[in-house]
Amino acid sequence: MDDRTIMENLLNTAKGVCDLYMHGTIESPTQNVHQAFDTALNDSLCIQDSIYKKMSAKGWYTTEQAEQQKVTKVKNLAGM
Repeated sequence: MDDRTIMENLLNTAKGVCDLYMHGTIESPTQNVHQAFDTALNDSLCIQDSIYKKMSAKGWYTTEQAEQQKVTKVKNLAGM
């Protein structure tokens, strides 16, 4: 397995972990549980961002600029 594939797997795993922690945060029955999930979510988001930045620096994760018309349309649909 090459480095790019490993990094893609790490990024996908980190995204999945973030999703699980987000749901845990939303559905927490007590403030203590909520805080534990929220802290874990924030830590995981930092890890995900670090992986993304390393992949982006190597050209392994590219994004493209959204057209302003599409951004405006989404904002209008969301009532922003």
